[in-house]
Amino acid sequence: MQRRIFDADHEAFRDTVRTFLAKEVLPHYEQWEKDGITSRDAWRAAGRQGLLGLAVPEEYGGGGNTDFRYAAVLAEEFTRAGAPGLALGLHNDIIGPYLVNLGTDEQKRRWLPGFCSGETITAIAMTEPGAGSDLQGIRTTAEDRGDHWLLNGSKTFISNGILADLVIVVARTSPEGGAHGLSLLVVERGAEGFERGRNLDKIGQKAQDTAELFFHDVCVPKENLLGELGGGFVHLMNHLAQERLAIAVAGIAAAEHLLETTTAYVKEREAFGRPLSKLQHVRFEIAEMATECAVTRTFVDRCITDHSDGQLDHVHASMAKWWATELQKRVADRCLQLHGGYGYMTEYRVARAFTDGRIQTIYGGTTEIMKEIIGRSLLG
Repeated sequence: MQRRIFDADHEAFRDTVRTFLAKEVLPHYEQWEKDGITSRDAWRAAGRQGLLGLAVPEEYGGGGNTDFRYAAVLAEEFTRAGAPGLALGLHNDIIGPYLVNLGTDEQKRRWLPGFCSGETITAIAMTEPGAGSDLQGIRTTAEDRGDHWLLNGSKTFISNGILADLVIVVARTSPEGGAHGLSLLVVERGAEGFERGRNLDKIGQKAQDTAELFFHDVCVPKENLLGELGGGFVHLMNHLAQERLAIAVAGIAAAEHLLETTTAYVKEREAFGRPLSKLQHVRFEIAEMATECAVTRTFVDRCITDHSDGQLDHVHASMAKWWATELQKRVADRCLQLHGGYGYMTEYRVARAFTDGRIQTIYGGTTEIMKEIIGRSLLG
């Protein structure tokens, strides 16, 4: 079905993204996978190309465009290229809104120009060894010491954790339990007592640095409190809809691309003296995946449109996230099976897509948490 959510400007931007990928990312990606980390040069190149801070006001060096469809184009093209390691979506779609919507004028002047140029790489530290999707279980604490906060605790599975120059840390700033008393503190590179652990060895997304972070009596200036004191939980909830939609956008784009490449493969690959595409089982597999992708695409595109109009709620974002990522997982598995032994070889795109995409149903809130959110909205 012809998509109707993009206009000529969006498609021109798509061409820009594809050119950037071809020049600045794909020639280096295999090395980044081996290194377990991307290059800072690529981040700066993204900044020069105008791919960072799309929604950041122009006065701070950003694009000044809050139309989420541009972010969707960026996510789709990086997904189709099989290059999740350069985490521009995390930087733009997840962390950017916190800085823009919650930052004071002084904080914006201090942080956003580097954010948009690629000189300042960002991360957000929520997950802890004992608290994943359950944000109410966070134990990292920040004690008020008058002119600063004294931060102690640890975080894990932090994307951009090695490269990050600016980390938004979710910490408990009062002894209240549950969702109360959480605040967002910004920790900058070089802060005494801020240490990075190992670059975690993952089964996929090898080029994307993911680290453990440790905070030992880190003095965080009072002016680095982001948003309201004690308002951390509300701030997180208010920004999760966009994060989950961004993950859903990547999910359906990945499924569609896997379907395209597998459809081409079964037309060429022969078994029992004829192409695989002549086998009824294979045709049924392709037919089922194509239908599921088409239906999912329609819903996700509607969510993109609603979000661009400021109308997407957290329930529908949760629906999009769990459905699109679970579809991505199913399609990756079925497409690998249709490739046979070749699908298990890393030189084939389907093999890397199988491992790269597996995290999609986990981060940004697990599928189980998405279902709980949806269920509560319907049943109380």
